[in-house]
Amino acid sequence: MRLARRERYLISVAACCVAIFLVFQFLIFPFFENRRRIQRGLKAKEKGLEEIVKLRGEYQAYQKGAQGIQQTIARRQKGFTLFSFLEKAAGEAEVKAHIKSMKPSISSGTGPYKESMVEMKLEGITLQQLVGYLYRIESPDDIVNIKRISISQNKKAEGYLDAILQVVTFQ
Repeated sequence: MRLARRERYLISVAACCVAIFLVFQFLIFPFFENRRRIQRGLKAKEKGLEEIVKLRGEYQAYQKGAQGIQQTIARRQKGFTLFSFLEKAAGEAEVKAHIKSMKPSISSGTGPYKESMVEMKLEGITLQQLVGYLYRIESPDDIVNIKRISISQNKKAEGYLDAILQVVTFQ
């Protein structure tokens, strides 16, 4: 079968178009798609690495804080208990007679330290006595903190207060 020159030219152009289409479809488009996929994966890995670096910094800060707590606990007096510490401070602040109850408890945490807590009820104290007592028990040297405090007016005597304190420390 003999084709005319014009038909051969059209077939050549069609063959070139098909060849170009095949080159683009199977070589160029997959190359750019893989490149985009790799770039997206790289960005995700960079974000993950940034998160790891951030978490590492937080971990080191917590580790340093834990070492500080450990050193402070080691410096405390031998046989330190939160209950006796609060009782001694109550004597110094002259509120010992106003203590209605003290309930000690120890919470079991997942870390190396246990949180020791005492819930304490004070009745019929003045604001000055309460402030003096709070000043004595809030002790960063012994890692003693007030977790919660509830203050209300005493119903029996005007000008006096009732307070419920939750005081915590680590052992």
